[in-house]
Amino acid sequence: MSREIPLRRSAKPSRSLYVLDEQIGFILRQVSQRHTVIFARDIGAELTPTQWAALAKLTETGPCSQNQLGRLTAMDAATIKGVVDRLTARGLTETSADPEDGRRLRVSLTRAGQQMAEKVASNALAISRETLAPLDSREREMLVALLEKLR
Repeated sequence: MSREIPLRRSAKPSRSLYVLDEQIGFILRQVSQRHTVIFARDIGAELTPTQWAALAKLTETGPCSQNQLGRLTAMDAATIKGVVDRLTARGLTETSADPEDGRRLRVSLTRAGQQMAEKVASNALAISRETLAPLDSREREMLVALLEKLR
């Protein structure tokens, strides 16, 4: 004799206190995913976003310690090490002991790295413009200013 388990009727969804679509983290992740898709389409085969961040920051600052590069690009020690290792393997960066502190690893762009950064910069600017395209210029400025406050 088999026992039937009564089926529960689904309760009608009530208005939740937490609505995912209204949460800043969820919205930011969706915007980030959209930006990542645009980046991958326009640069992806050449560089990852983290590799581009490292090249762009080295272009801005010049050589610096690997630790400092990680801080400047908001990457933890393990992530920046992997990024620098991959860029170095591709001949885009080189590392050496810091002349002031031999325990520190100094990272600099190679000539190929400089050329890659110059080649990609205009695409990177276009990617930022496309990401922000749904906004008018005033909204773009406001969004960036507000996000800077949250950083």
